[in-house]
Amino acid sequence: MAEQEQPPRPSAPRPEVGRSATPEDVAGRGSEPMVGGVSVNGRRPHDPLIHGDAVIPSGPLITSAVSGGGALARRGSRVRLGDRIFRGLSTGAGLVISALVVLIGVFLVLKAWPALRADKASFLFSRDWSTDTGVLKFGIVDLLWGTLAVSVIAMILATPISLGIALFITQYSPKRLAQPVAYIVDLLAAIPSIVYGIWGFTILAPRLEPVQRALYHLGFIPFFKDHNVASGTIFEGGIVLAVMILPIMTAISRDVFARTPRHTIEAAWALGATRWEVIRLAVLPYGRPGVISGAMLGLGRALGETVAMYLILSKPATGAPFTSSIFNGAETFASKVANNAAEFESPTSAGAYIAAGLVLFILTFLVNAAARAIVNRRKEFS
Repeated sequence: MAEQEQPPRPSAPRPEVGRSATPEDVAGRGSEPMVGGVSVNGRRPHDPLIHGDAVIPSGPLITSAVSGGGALARRGSRVRLGDRIFRGLSTGAGLVISALVVLIGVFLVLKAWPALRADKASFLFSRDWSTDTGVLKFGIVDLLWGTLAVSVIAMILATPISLGIALFITQYSPKRLAQPVAYIVDLLAAIPSIVYGIWGFTILAPRLEPVQRALYHLGFIPFFKDHNVASGTIFEGGIVLAVMILPIMTAISRDVFARTPRHTIEAAWALGATRWEVIRLAVLPYGRPGVISGAMLGLGRALGETVAMYLILSKPATGAPFTSSIFNGAETFASKVANNAAEFESPTSAGAYIAAGLVLFILTFLVNAAARAIVNRRKEFS
């Protein structure tokens, strides 16, 4: 009788790539890929395979893929010449700007230091300002008050208006109307400061006199006490300055509100929220850091305004008593320097005004640094 043919013995199934070794693999394992005499599982060729080891098949496909990946890695490690040039230019631009700010600060300190040493009054707490005689006596109390008062009034008026405009453009206005309104607001930033100054002095100031007289009834509040200054008051300067800083604050708030995640807004709508509730619960919390940083950048802009304040604000009489009323004249740091530019012929007297400019430089730098810190708190706005 012919010998029956034995059926072929079934071979062990080929292990899947990337799975852990099973007891069956341990019993019938084949060859493992070797790297430097050590398998991928970290053992020598004759070490037993343990349950849980990674099973990776070997072959020409795997070998070529590994060798090709190394070539790609080596090729990607090379930096192209254009990338190197662009990186160098970008780094150089950043270093130049940083160095410029530092050099300006060093210049102001060096030029102001001789005048500060010769000052016979308290620079930080005195109201005197006399630089045209042999004895220097100057302080910044009046200038600091005038600068802060005008800027605070501008911020009180501009912040809610810019917030309302930004919400209207992004949440309420139809698309065909939002773009023209945003464009008109942005155009305000292109108007020169001297135009704002002339407009405030010739057009706005006469029309604000009835408003000032009406606010005289609040004279029991020191800020609204009547000082009978018809025009050129801190109140008028603050209103003009509010119009000037409105574009930058509106632009930043509008951009932040427009980037509110859509899924957040849709979730509020799905919960049955009204439009105002969507704005209050989704849009405003998301955009709060951007609104605050925009307001602080507007404040930095207000602190350094020169030409408009030079034309609008009336100069107080020499020796006049200090008053906190916003219906009185005042000088800011910038307008003080502009009003007395003729005294810069003497290095000593010029140093007093440079010292005032140094204080303004520090104030502006601190405000902008605070704004940047607030922006960096949220990655969405960095």
